[in-house]
Amino acid sequence: MAFANLFILGGVVMWPLLGFSILAVALILERAAFWFRITQRQDRVVREALSLYKRSPQAAFQRLEQNADLPITRIFLTAMELEQPSPEEFRLALESAAQAELPLLKRFNTVFETIISIAPLLGLLGTILGLIGSFASLRVGDLGGTNATGVTAGISEALISTASGLIVAIFTLLFANTFRGLYQRQIALIQEYGGQLELLYRRRYERDDLPYASS
Repeated sequence: MAFANLFILGGVVMWPLLGFSILAVALILERAAFWFRITQRQDRVVREALSLYKRSPQAAFQRLEQNADLPITRIFLTAMELEQPSPEEFRLALESAAQAELPLLKRFNTVFETIISIAPLLGLLGTILGLIGSFASLRVGDLGGTNATGVTAGISEALISTASGLIVAIFTLLFANTFRGLYQRQIALIQEYGGQLELLYRRRYERDDLPYASS
């Protein structure tokens, strides 16, 4: 009941803030599930695939296919599916596939940034509307405080809307920064593991003269 009262006292800007908060929570849950799946399995799968590749590229290919829901495995598969690639072509395939996965890794970043930017502005708008309401409740010569209720309501609207906008923005910012950190780490891992796979392929290519990544 207290939350409902605060919501009502916050004025009209509470409705878009509520919508932004619901949207933020939904996207945060989706991103959290996405990154949890990656961090739980990726390192193990990739290390196993690289180890298998030293002995049998075909076995490594099959291991990656079993985990094709991970971005980095899709990157590796794209390069390994090429027929008779040179080391340079293999590297370009890895880089192109990595670029194709970036939108998925950065998904909803723009939405998070929009919420972080707009929520405080909505709070500020609520502050202005509340202050306008407070001044509108005053009457010239009304020194006895007969309209104190209207003034108090306007001040409450101003404070509640401001606090709500900041809370939504701060809450979203914390998770957005966390996801941004995971994204940066993922890019570093793609470069590291991709370089290892490229080196293994180049050595195999030069040693066995086999232009097949999955032969």
